[in-house]
Amino acid sequence: MGLFGRKSSKPTIPSSPDSQSMISNTSLKSPPLPRSASGAALAMSMNSLLDIPLPRAPDPNLDPAGYLRSIYAVRERTRLVLEKAKKNQLKHFIVDMSKFSETAAYVVSIIKRDFAPDYSSIPPHGRWQHFEVGGRPRVDQLMATWPSNVDPQERTRRLIDLFLVSVLLDAGAGTKWQYKSKESGRIYRRSEGLAVASLEMFKTGLFSSNPDEPCQVDGAGLKKLQDDPKLMARGLQVTEENPIDGLEGRTNLLVRLGTALLQNQDIWGLDGRPGNMLDYLLSHPSTQATSVPIIPVPTLWSVLMDGLAPIWPSTRTQIDGISIGDAWPCSIMPSHPTHPWENIVPFHKLTQWLAYSLMTPMAKLMNCQFAGVELLTGLPEYRNGGLLIDTGLMTLKPEDTERGLLQYQMNAQIKGQPNVEVVPMFKPEDDVVVEWRAATVGFLDELLAEVNQLLYLSGSQALSLAQMLEAGTWKGGREIAEVSRPNTKEPPIMILSDGTVF
Repeated sequence: MGLFGRKSSKPTIPSSPDSQSMISNTSLKSPPLPRSASGAALAMSMNSLLDIPLPRAPDPNLDPAGYLRSIYAVRERTRLVLEKAKKNQLKHFIVDMSKFSETAAYVVSIIKRDFAPDYSSIPPHGRWQHFEVGGRPRVDQLMATWPSNVDPQERTRRLIDLFLVSVLLDAGAGTKWQYKSKESGRIYRRSEGLAVASLEMFKTGLFSSNPDEPCQVDGAGLKKLQDDPKLMARGLQVTEENPIDGLEGRTNLLVRLGTALLQNQDIWGLDGRPGNMLDYLLSHPSTQATSVPIIPVPTLWSVLMDGLAPIWPSTRTQIDGISIGDAWPCSIMPSHPTHPWENIVPFHKLTQWLAYSLMTPMAKLMNCQFAGVELLTGLPEYRNGGLLIDTGLMTLKPEDTERGLLQYQMNAQIKGQPNVEVVPMFKPEDDVVVEWRAATVGFLDELLAEVNQLLYLSGSQALSLAQMLEAGTWKGGREIAEVSRPNTKEPPIMILSDGTVF
């Protein structure tokens, strides 16, 4: 089910019966960048690139599992939900398209406040920024502690090690959990708290099996978490008074990651390190080495999907006995008795978050460029999705609101669970959540076009989707949640997280 092969002639994506290909011949152009790209240069390195033929998506009629696991399927399948949303034909939400311009204007106001007039300085969405919460350049400070003989390639491997583990830990932490930095004494919550916690755990060698080199992640180091389940609890400072959602799920995810890293030496090397993917990508036949390495995003995607396939819970959606990962049935999707794949919407949120995040150190330290970044979509998580609800574009229907509130009240009876500001609550596989996430992916594409128009940006000056996510929708979703629910700052719909989805 790998998505890539050796270079082929003009690639096309076969149409499925219910969707049209979003991409056909993709050729991308940009000038090479100087080393240590940052700001506008970094954003450019993760946008359009040199002429690179991209592989075709798997044919869903011949390989439905491969198609649903591909990056191409995310936008194609969610677009079917978007079209119904724009006609107010969703099952669980009322969509008021008259609010769309207000939502876009709000996002623009956030971007203007923080970046006008230098919009080109907006970094692409990624984990790097979370490490710098409070204005402290923690990644640069970390690298400054390494000896000068640690070359850029090994530095990049170490950051990939760190970023991959940190992203996998970055599911919703809940409203009560917080982390007190051992280095600064400051308290952080949610994504930034998990970022700082993972960085400090990384520096202590928690994920390494080599006592002489704590700043790495390897399979044997991760598997030791299974021997002492309290290691993760201590590392995340979890107590009865400081609970985190999905602690067991997060721990098991990292243990399974350790197993996966040791199973595929072609990608992860003999020592089973995430950072060894850099060597695999640089030497891959689809990577073009001109003045700079140009890596096709589908190649990176296949490494993440195939190389990390064993880590995802096997209880999730399967096609032909193959686990699809973050993909779920949705009731308003087409349904056909001989094509059961058609009612499934794939998201692969954590894999996309990984792709966005891992490209940054490779671009900054190794000057890697990436072809096909536009294949990646907006992230269907509660900040981006919450923005659409809090601005009135989407409203949960009364019967679902009642059901969700009942679930919240039942969950609130469990010790340590939120019970302050009452909002509807659902499990990740609930049809409400799947529909909400699918509409979120689609509306983020729509917002990007509108935001660029309102900012009078076009052509090479236009914001990329990754830049809008970073400076506008994710940040805007958080800020409007803080105003709408000041006691908990929780999203307008809560997810019963297992520690692996949100």
